[in-house]
Amino acid sequence: MALRPPRAHRFDVYVALAGLLGGLLLWGIGLATRPAGEPIVLFDGRWPVLAPLTVMAGCELLRRAAPRTALLIGTGALVLDTLTQGNLATLLMFTDLMYAAVLYGPPASAHRIPRITGLLAVAAAVVPPAVWRKPEALLIGVVIGIVMFGPAATGLIVRTHRDAAEAARLRADQTALLAEMDRVQAVGTERARMARELHDMVANHLSAIAIHSTAALSLDDPKTSRDALAVIRENSVEGLAEMRRLIGILRDSSGDLEPAAAPTLDGLGALVEGARTNGLDVTLDADHGPLPAPVELAAYRIVQESLTNALKHAGPGRVTVTLAMGAPPMPLRQWGRDGSLTVSVTSPYGDRDGPRAPGSGAGLVGMRERAALLDGRLEAGPEDSAEGKIWAVRATLPVTDTAPGGPA
Repeated sequence: MALRPPRAHRFDVYVALAGLLGGLLLWGIGLATRPAGEPIVLFDGRWPVLAPLTVMAGCELLRRAAPRTALLIGTGALVLDTLTQGNLATLLMFTDLMYAAVLYGPPASAHRIPRITGLLAVAAAVVPPAVWRKPEALLIGVVIGIVMFGPAATGLIVRTHRDAAEAARLRADQTALLAEMDRVQAVGTERARMARELHDMVANHLSAIAIHSTAALSLDDPKTSRDALAVIRENSVEGLAEMRRLIGILRDSSGDLEPAAAPTLDGLGALVEGARTNGLDVTLDADHGPLPAPVELAAYRIVQESLTNALKHAGPGRVTVTLAMGAPPMPLRQWGRDGSLTVSVTSPYGDRDGPRAPGSGAGLVGMRERAALLDGRLEAGPEDSAEGKIWAVRATLPVTDTAPGGPA
């Protein structure tokens, strides 16, 4: 298989043409880097200058495709140029070849070329003055440093920054990939957890419903059918309560993800004591019967968030927490609701003695979502009372006949 020659980049073609045309312009007006008759000029006259100029322009075509080859040939062209009257364009194109060899060449060359050119610059700055004993000989080292070491060092700096940017981009891509993998794993873990909870909490109720409904359909005995229907109703009630509880867990962002650890209204006393420890003057009046688990969880969270808001924003005075059972609000009565749990938390509304903590409003949004999930409603805002202006949070949570312990 024949090897295809490296293809020149479009920008490299423009660079080669610009260098060649610029060199021809300088040659045409007779501007050379050395006057005729100098001892170093072995090929005197104007025409020998064109040979290294043309070779150097050709090397520019390979500055990106084959940087080391271009630099090697360009070095030979530069040596040939020093034996003629010279052309400034040839010298400038060589500096570009040195820069491109470090920037686009292999990593080993990128670090080796600056070292070599740096040593040559130092040697050129030390040896000629020591041999010729003339201060002007220092100009040789300066010229070599400008022509060789300067472009090589610049190319190394640019390459280092480019490699660092590429490494940062790769790290960002890897971080995004790991984050996506973590997200997929978290979704899979959550699905598996919910599958376990559905099996443990709901599947047994559905199994009991299926068994007793089969018995009620297969046996022609009114008492047996009535007993089976009672069991079916009990399991459907409990299964519905557990399902709504799972939905509440999915919507809960407070971290209580395990159903066994979900708080109930039995923990209101400890919650109020904690608020008192934090400096609130809280009174609790709770009068309720057996409640479904979702209602208990929603009521507990509403009281908890209201006490937190009172601790952050309320003025000095008493905070009152009241829970009471009552008739369901309209239009919920037409759907056969048995009653409702009313949760009321009031606190003084006004300037407080200490600093006021900033609020984002997410707490009120969360409480309204909890009430809406149970087909209830929640209102929060300032009110006038006999004790002055207060901030009141009032939630009405319907309690259906699906409550454990409710009517059969």
